[in-house]
Amino acid sequence: MGSIVAKNRKHLVLATGRSHPGLAGAVAAEIGTELMDVDSRTFANGEIYARFQGSVRGSDAFILQSYSRPVNEWLMEQLIMVDALKRASAKRITVVMPYYPYSRQDKKGRGREPISARLVADLFKTAGADRIMSIDIHAAQIQGFFDGPFDHLFAMPVLLEHFQHTVDPETLTVVSPDMGRVRVADIWSDKLGAPLAIIHKRRDPLVPNQVSVHEIVGSVEGRTCLLVDDMIDTGRTIVKAAEALKANGATNVIVAATHAIFSDPAAEILNSEVIDKVVVTDTLPLRDEQRFEKLTVLSIAPLLARAITEVFEDGSVTSLFDGAA
Repeated sequence: MGSIVAKNRKHLVLATGRSHPGLAGAVAAEIGTELMDVDSRTFANGEIYARFQGSVRGSDAFILQSYSRPVNEWLMEQLIMVDALKRASAKRITVVMPYYPYSRQDKKGRGREPISARLVADLFKTAGADRIMSIDIHAAQIQGFFDGPFDHLFAMPVLLEHFQHTVDPETLTVVSPDMGRVRVADIWSDKLGAPLAIIHKRRDPLVPNQVSVHEIVGSVEGRTCLLVDDMIDTGRTIVKAAEALKANGATNVIVAATHAIFSDPAAEILNSEVIDKVVVTDTLPLRDEQRFEKLTVLSIAPLLARAITEVFEDGSVTSLFDGAA
């Protein structure tokens, strides 16, 4: 009987797509395991193939993929890997996507628009995923798009630890770059013991990546301003906010964000004289040309490793929702 129990005991399988092997390796090292070898290829016609090189039968499988460019290729690769696990009799399949793709398409703003974030969730459910794990999704309601457990983790503790050792709370003001981030920025201000300011802005829905800053609610004169956001794409929005802060008397502007998308020419834009420092996590891989002198990149691997371990051991992930309330 003992041998049967041992035989049926689940084992952890951690594997990754090809988008961010460095992060996956760091997560594996934190857990104290090794990544399973996967034979992943892209054929001449663009089709993707993936085969696991070891047994996954009865396993608790975690498939990590980061969504940098080319997003659609990495999405298809992760879907194919999930399908392969399902057909190889994995017991449970968790999709680990530090950055949730298409998260900015979470609702219909105008007629005849898609809700692509929901489509992504449906695709993974159809492929065979039992659970999704992601960090700082752009819109909290995306959790409800997936019919199963959705672990929404927060990078705030990782970033907070850095700023608690590098900024003076006496001269610090936490700034929300828009009304949608006020709740998160308010938590930051509580944690750091600093006042809160809000930038009111208006965006033209017909012109992507363009924003017009209107006014600042709160005092920033003579202060070090910490702009907190979930992602930085081209950097134009953040630079506009930094310009407004400096114009209103801010002495320093530091930018903190979880996801460094850094679409060209983000590195050049963020290197602006109105920004003194940019701090991000490594949820997305950065090429050499996307890095610049003012940039600091923090490791998100310990957070992901802890979450994966808790899920595998049927522990509590609630403690990792620091930033949700």
